[in-house]
Amino acid sequence: MSDMSFDEIDQRILDILQVNSDLPIAEVADRIGLSPTPIWRRIKRMETAGLIRARVALVDQKVANVPMTIFIGVTAPRHAMEWFKQFRALIEDIPEVVEAYRLTGATDYIMKVVVPDIATYDVVYQRMIEEVEFSTVNSSISMEELKFTTAVPTKYL
Repeated sequence: MSDMSFDEIDQRILDILQVNSDLPIAEVADRIGLSPTPIWRRIKRMETAGLIRARVALVDQKVANVPMTIFIGVTAPRHAMEWFKQFRALIEDIPEVVEAYRLTGATDYIMKVVVPDIATYDVVYQRMIEEVEFSTVNSSISMEELKFTTAVPTKYL
């Protein structure tokens, strides 16, 4: 993101767009209390600055037949760039891995995997251990989603 600064109006626009990015500019402008042109300019400025990265459709996991969420924590056998590149290529190539993070602490990486069932998860797991070496792999199946949002807090802008 650039060194641009953002104000309370930008925050309010983002709060609205994070709930529904399909709203017409006129509707956003009405909610903010400005005319559409300055709202459009602000949105374009936030896009240019990289604050707004993309506008996407959120797909319902159950309707898409991938209702099972599994979190997989892995420990690398060694901390080397070669291993990391191999691991990163693997997770990029597995569409069921929808999120992945490098961590501090005892677990080196955590992945969020969505699958239709445990048998499909096992196929993903088998592929992972076949292609990349791990010291440990720990999986936890989500029983219930308590909170899900793609919105980030805007008060820190």
